[in-house]
Amino acid sequence: MRQNLNCIIASTSTIHGLGYLEYLKPTLKKFFKEKKKLVFIPFARPGGITHDAYTDKVREELDDIFDTIKGLHEYENPEQALKDADAIFTGGGNTFLLVKTLHDKNLMTTLKEEILKGKAYLGTSAGSNICGINMQTTNDMPIVYPSSFETMGILKFNINAHYLDPNPHSTHKGETRETRLKEFQAQNNINVIGLREGSYIKAEGEKLTLEGGLKARIFEPGKEAYEIESGENLDFL
Repeated sequence: MRQNLNCIIASTSTIHGLGYLEYLKPTLKKFFKEKKKLVFIPFARPGGITHDAYTDKVREELDDIFDTIKGLHEYENPEQALKDADAIFTGGGNTFLLVKTLHDKNLMTTLKEEILKGKAYLGTSAGSNICGINMQTTNDMPIVYPSSFETMGILKFNINAHYLDPNPHSTHKGETRETRLKEFQAQNNINVIGLREGSYIKAEGEKLTLEGGLKARIFEPGKEAYEIESGENLDFL
């Protein structure tokens, strides 16, 4: 299927000093223009906040953009809800839990198909991780065991959300994020982009662009990691 993407794939929903989705709000107003019905996928939250409360949080922030915002858990037929939505947003939390739930409910394929048709999609954190080939470059703990690590694969590479650079003043001698990603690539021939907080990928058709004003770190198997600038094309990945 030819890709007809219309996505914002963000490292995070919240950056330091700002509220939930606040840094993305100007972009989202343009991105979701004339979209009326948003379906929110709250399945990544492992505890501390219910699906209803998580959906209410999204509704509070985005109700000036959409006429209707409902959580996918509220629908009797979630597969049809994804098909009927004008736009879909998958929030952050634990990627293992999100992937397990989507596979258990047989929704991963439907979600992928709707996005490939061009349906507007916003992902943050775990909701961005599932855009890659698999979820194996997440930073999350394996609190549940998914039936598969495979995700949507609408991108031909993996994402490492919340990418952190080594702190030169730290006395910690454990593995850095870069080391962990190179360990992944020693076993998997998959490119990875490390998205720093405030960065996002904008996907339009088959064109991918790094946005957000920050550099991103690119990991290709067998090569030294390198930086790309905000505004650069990511199609080469």
